[in-house]
Amino acid sequence: MRFVKAIWHLLVGIKDALVLLFMLMFFGLLYAALSVRPEAVGDGVLAMDLDGVLVEQAERPDPLSTLAGTGNVTREFELRELVAALDAAKDDDRVKAVALDLDGFLGGGQTAISALGEKLDEVKKSGKPVVAFATGYTDDRYQLASHASEVWLPAMGAIAIAGPGGNNLYFKGLLDKLGVTANIYRVGTYKSAVEPFMRSDMSPEARENAQALGDALLETWKEDIARARPASVAGLGRMLADPVGVSKAAGGDLAKAAVDLKLVDKIGERRDYEARLAELGGKDNKGPQPYKRIKLAAYEDEAIDRSEGPIGVITIAGEIVDGKAGPGRAGGETISRLIDKGLAKDNLKALIVRIDSPGGSALAAERIRQSLLGAKKAKIPVVVSMGNVAASGGYWVSTPGDYVFAEPSTITGSIGVFGVLPSFEGTLAKLGVGADGIKTTPLSGEPDLLKGPSDAADALIQAGVEQVYRKFLTIVADARHKSPADVDRIAQGRVWDGGSARQLGLVDGFGGMNEAVAKAAELAKLGEDERGLTYLTEEPSFADTLFADVAGDETSDDQAPADALATLAPAPESLLARAITEVRSILNGPTIQARCLECPPSAVAPRLSADDRGWLARMLGV
Repeated sequence: MRFVKAIWHLLVGIKDALVLLFMLMFFGLLYAALSVRPEAVGDGVLAMDLDGVLVEQAERPDPLSTLAGTGNVTREFELRELVAALDAAKDDDRVKAVALDLDGFLGGGQTAISALGEKLDEVKKSGKPVVAFATGYTDDRYQLASHASEVWLPAMGAIAIAGPGGNNLYFKGLLDKLGVTANIYRVGTYKSAVEPFMRSDMSPEARENAQALGDALLETWKEDIARARPASVAGLGRMLADPVGVSKAAGGDLAKAAVDLKLVDKIGERRDYEARLAELGGKDNKGPQPYKRIKLAAYEDEAIDRSEGPIGVITIAGEIVDGKAGPGRAGGETISRLIDKGLAKDNLKALIVRIDSPGGSALAAERIRQSLLGAKKAKIPVVVSMGNVAASGGYWVSTPGDYVFAEPSTITGSIGVFGVLPSFEGTLAKLGVGADGIKTTPLSGEPDLLKGPSDAADALIQAGVEQVYRKFLTIVADARHKSPADVDRIAQGRVWDGGSARQLGLVDGFGGMNEAVAKAAELAKLGEDERGLTYLTEEPSFADTLFADVAGDETSDDQAPADALATLAPAPESLLARAITEVRSILNGPTIQARCLECPPSAVAPRLSADDRGWLARMLGV
């Protein structure tokens, strides 16, 4: 009994210590949050240190991960907030110039970068310099920097433009070694999302589609840079055609080559770049930088218009998933409720659907579509604005639009459906483990992941996939005023760039959010002074705000890679993480998915295990 009492007292002591520790952490964070005062914005240079990725909608930090120090450390900058800051900056006498520090910029898609670049162009037209600096310019970094009035590069820096392309991982050989069978169900000649599980290389059809898409994206990338920096056109062509020859012609001096080709304006170190900013915005002898610096976060807080207007905006960003999900991930239930809640207020006259999603659950996409159809039934016009990606399930949710905008660099289409079920009969055989049992009906114990799905289960799942594909075709045909046969010819899972999509009739016109707002106002017969926006989103809780302050602290000491090659090369761990994320999201998601593999990956949080519903209900996501 003494031993039991001792163990009990030990457990109680551990519990009390943990409670005390979490209380101290909570009140420490609470004190830190309450101690933060809104930072006054003075005059100087608006410092856009974009150390992270540009996104349509930023994820909120997970409280437990933040406390444990295991949360996502990649900062996310919302396009809408950056656009608002630049919109204000061009007419703000306090802002003398804009500084683009791109050493830590991880990209964000051609369409989003082009939209941000247009705002930088407006700042330049207002007479304010935009100065960009990076140790190494990648495709995305240079696309954004080309909109600056001055592009700086250190003497040991480099520009390395790779263009769209790269490799995907294929797991067929690994699955064979492990004895895992990937049971594939799909419709669509070009639906390549399942190929990594059934091949060791790219199929000719997938290669054809990917090559056409990559070539189109390269052209739109070059066109954006040509508009922003016409003097660089010839040099950029030489760099793309013969990068080794360009290097040799400059004696191996990559920075000199960039200047000779008119890709950059100045060769200078960071201290020279900061001295130039001090010339433009004034000197600061007290701060860590020698120039007067307007912090981006503080300026955004001032610039963002939080008033509400008659045009609602619902954002569908990230993977489309069943149920509820926070910002940065499109939960079918969450998005649907936000739309229904916005419509219930009875003050919306039009609705804009902003999409940046490669798709996901077909059932969740249909859940969102039904709510958008509810807006149309209420005689509220629906205008769709596509961002970087609106493919597969992302295109599914665009179909209720009365008018659909895309950009030439938007990735869309991918009208196809697939499903993957892993089974482990080969693995068990390798381990010498058998599996056996009884059946009372042809579907008892199906799909059997130990011995492999039966022929009956295979047939039923394939029928479900084909049924969803037929519905997809019908939805698109009705929306685009085509026959299902016409849609099928341009569907089959094929991915299109925005320019091709417009020619095929999958979208109505080119444009971004400004054009979408104008069209929504036109359809709703709103005047020029009635174009205010109401963003349909969940307000962050106190805990969200608290942990966002901790996770997004701008005083982080993390440094960007110090040399050009380190900044240009993708981190191996990020490539591996992407591959793991793709596999998990496909295998852990609903069996029937409308998703685009060729589209940029979205961050996906681990999903909970399936509940105890029937297997067919789980597969169809109902």
